[in-house]
Amino acid sequence: MPDVALAAPNEAAADAGGQVARAGGNAIDAALAAALVTMVNEVGIVSLSSGGFITVQPPDGSAPQTVDGWMDMPGRGRDLGGGTWDVDTEYGGGVTVTIGPGSVATHGSVAAFEEAHRRWGSMPWREIVAPAIDVARRGFRLSSASRYYLEYVHQDIFGWDDESHAAVHDADGAIETGLIVMPDLAGSLELIAADGASTLHTGELARLISDDVIRRGGILGIDDLADYRPVVRPSLVSTVGDWTFGTNPPPSVGGVCVAAMLRLLDGRPHGPWAADDVEHLVRVQRAVLGHRLQVLDHTDDLERDAAAFLELVDRDHLAVLESGSTAHVSATDSDGGACAVTVSSGYSSGMVAQGTGIWLNNCLGEQELNARGLHGLAPGTRLLSNMAPTVGHHVDGSALAIGSPGADRITTAIVQALAGFVNGGLGLQHAINHPRVHVHRAGGPGEVIKTETDLTMYYGGVAATLRRHDGHLVAAADPRRDGAVRLVHDPTQRPSTAV
Repeated sequence: MPDVALAAPNEAAADAGGQVARAGGNAIDAALAAALVTMVNEVGIVSLSSGGFITVQPPDGSAPQTVDGWMDMPGRGRDLGGGTWDVDTEYGGGVTVTIGPGSVATHGSVAAFEEAHRRWGSMPWREIVAPAIDVARRGFRLSSASRYYLEYVHQDIFGWDDESHAAVHDADGAIETGLIVMPDLAGSLELIAADGASTLHTGELARLISDDVIRRGGILGIDDLADYRPVVRPSLVSTVGDWTFGTNPPPSVGGVCVAAMLRLLDGRPHGPWAADDVEHLVRVQRAVLGHRLQVLDHTDDLERDAAAFLELVDRDHLAVLESGSTAHVSATDSDGGACAVTVSSGYSSGMVAQGTGIWLNNCLGEQELNARGLHGLAPGTRLLSNMAPTVGHHVDGSALAIGSPGADRITTAIVQALAGFVNGGLGLQHAINHPRVHVHRAGGPGEVIKTETDLTMYYGGVAATLRRHDGHLVAAADPRRDGAVRLVHDPTQRPSTAV
């Protein structure tokens, strides 16, 4: 039984990972169990109708790999368009969201979880899903992150569908403060435990979801779900000092941005963050995020253009510098394995698929990620993503897992935490706690340099775990969200630290 360190978005998710670790699970088992619980209790942030990425550092020190379970464009054999409407919200300083049945993309996170579990897990699949079943059956209270989001959208997004409205509102129409119990959701998770992800793609849940979406005017057909496949790719690798980091390769744009920023930081900060370090960080963000907005978000070949950009970064730093909603879980274990999981359902379509208890995603309606428009991609094409779950391997054998929610702030949050830890010599928790800066609309009209004064979830919610070379485990969660950590270890061994 390996020792396991886990950092998760909420206490119930952390409990799930701890439960699986105590039963003998490794970092991958614990991270997947915790992430499945977030799909139950992080309402409005993530659900079983989600996409995600899992980046794994195998314990043998071999190259990291990323399982791509992100969303596909649906609509095979159908006329695209319709079944949507726009909602203007004040969330995040003002966001326009497209919702409704026509905004639902082809989910893939559970299929990716199953693939990661098959390759690197050690516990039976049913035991990975069991904690989520228990949370759904007993009921749950909204997390602070869910409540914060719902304060802005509980009527406009979660009020048009009867089942959704009833679940998140009390009898007076206010946001529910008591337990939320969705019996159909527990039943859906039982099917997933028994049949695996296939029930969401070719089985009963696939049929229920597709039938309801199509009936209400959407385009997610049964063929879209049946044809979906998770993809395992070598992670995008960057070396910073004695650390080698692996993160999302294309078609996620988030990993490309993390890799470019880490390389351009050139070892900064050299100690605690200084004013000139922050100035350099702003230049780096402006260069990378500006290139993303101008080129990467619009390319017809992201892999080609991302490789060309990273080649330019490595060749000539100076030339480059002069030019919704997610949940994350990190885990490492004493065998040297590390697992970073990031999942999202967008801002939510607002509808619960009848008979399933599953809130459906609106990832076609995340306007900032769909530069080609609502239904602008060919069916079967992977959508764009900001996600960048990242793992690291040190020359001394240390292993790290890190990631964050936060839409376009995901990459900047991860990079600043990593830079403070690796370059600045800060402790893992101190590096995560440090105030952040984010260049919004980099390089374009309306660019704003946002500097954090009070800690707020706008700037992300980093979760990180570390196995030091001597076997000591460390877990750190972001105070910007209700993060929770768990350490499961043999008490006869060196103690671990939750910091």
